Amino acid sequence: MIEQRDIAVWVASALLAVGLGWSRYAKAKNRNDLLRQLAGMDPKVREKMLSRYNPQLAMELRQELLERFRIMS
Repeated sequence: MIEQRDIAVWVASALLAVGLGWSRYAKAKNRNDLLRQLAGMDPKVREKMLSRYNPQLAMELRQELLERFRIMS
């Protein structure tokens, strides 16, 4: 027998999974948009923008720019 409590647990689990999936999608989309904007910038402006970020994040962004767009910063 399926009880109401079982249904409530499954619904809560499904909502949590959808929420986690949506947040990962939004994060990836924002990162892709940022990379596209950085790729379209003048190199001096791009370096200035990257210098404002956390050093680890800036290095990751530089690496992705190099891999995706063949852009050397």
